Amino acid sequence: MRRIRLVPPAYFLLALLLQLALDWLLPGAELLRPGWRWLGWLLLVPVILLAAPAARALASRGTTLHPFGQPSQLVTDGPYRYTRNPLYLALACILLAVAVWLGSLAALLVVPVFCLAITRSFIRHEEQVLAAAFGADYADYCRRVRRWL
Repeated sequence: MRRIRLVPPAYFLLALLLQLALDWLLPGAELLRPGWRWLGWLLLVPVILLAAPAARALASRGTTLHPFGQPSQLVTDGPYRYTRNPLYLALACILLAVAVWLGSLAALLVVPVFCLAITRSFIRHEEQVLAAAFGADYADYCRRVRRWL
């Protein structure tokens, strides 16, 4: 029997739906007053600064964007100078922005759960593949650059 693997965007969509459900179910758990919720829009700036350049860096080197693919090159420039996982960080920033925009403490709780799920389901596997493919170069990169921030 073939096992179905969810990809990171599916985790993101599930997290987003959970945020909306929690905000609806727990409307009293307020993170910010309505006048300050516009700050959520500011949290989308890191998404723009991370996601497009990170995807472009991978594509320009012809290496995989797929979490279960085989990397052909170790990318350490662009956003990868600051975080080893700029695309996952961008998704987490979107969830954070949604929680702030909703003004919902309950929705905010989804963000660390999403980060933990992504780490366990994808990042650890990707790190093993990268370590096997690039050895000491990848180990040195891990010493210089954090997993998330």
